[in-house]
Amino acid sequence: MDVKAILADKRAVVEEALKSYMLKAEGPLADHIAAMQYSLFAGGKRVRPILCLATAEALGANPKPLLPLACALECIHTYSLIHDDLPAMDNDDLRRGMPTNHKKFGEAAAILAGDGLLSYAFELLTLPELAATLSPADQVRLIHLVAKAIGPLGMVGGQALDLAAEGQAISFEELQRIHRCKTGALITASVQAGAIGGHADPQQFVALTSYGEHVGLAFQIVDDLLNVVGTTEELGKAAGSDAARNKATYPAYFGVEKTRAMALEAVDAALASLTNFDQRADFLRELARYIYTRTT
Repeated sequence: MDVKAILADKRAVVEEALKSYMLKAEGPLADHIAAMQYSLFAGGKRVRPILCLATAEALGANPKPLLPLACALECIHTYSLIHDDLPAMDNDDLRRGMPTNHKKFGEAAAILAGDGLLSYAFELLTLPELAATLSPADQVRLIHLVAKAIGPLGMVGGQALDLAAEGQAISFEELQRIHRCKTGALITASVQAGAIGGHADPQQFVALTSYGEHVGLAFQIVDDLLNVVGTTEELGKAAGSDAARNKATYPAYFGVEKTRAMALEAVDAALASLTNFDQRADFLRELARYIYTRTT
């Protein structure tokens, strides 16, 4: 399986859907929507929407009707990046090789661009057309899972913990909590969204949730690692920024080689979660392996 080629194909599908669903930069709100578009279409791996669609495929479902869900997840992820980059947060100048949103449009416009993307995501999650694929109960369940994953007990809470931990000596358990909330929660919710959209049974849902949790952990561990061994040109953002801000990371605790081993352990656990799935889950398996070997 050529995972890079398949990823490129799936990324293209997501890109077209984002262009279709995204608001047009016109009228009195043209500048605000342009700021939203700037970060949304600045590139990116589109891992979260691809995970959503691939999970539905692993269950034998047609992923096309779930494209609004996939786009909503990418809008949420992009909002989080805009806000993470702000001067009051991580104060980054580059994102995906381009000036960060606040560098391009100003801080207030960037905050509003993030707010707009977050709010618009829930508009996508509640589109009437989804009624052809999801029952009302499943749609409410999905919205609840996503909201919980990105709120105070998930992504936002993880960012709060991450900021509070800068320059502090924290335990490994606290580091795990930060990663589980800040990065892992939305990745897990992306898999769960695909599971709900693909009508997973309870046993399948538990297994796919486990897959999402371990893939999310592997993704963040590799992110920590790349911040140490990667270059600014490769990453599209400042390399070495974690150490410069004295952030708690896996390499800071364990060094590079042990961190690599821990990332591989997380991938192996993700693969084990898919033991009872057939070949339709092969792309999910290859995606987990790709997350470990990626360089950006």
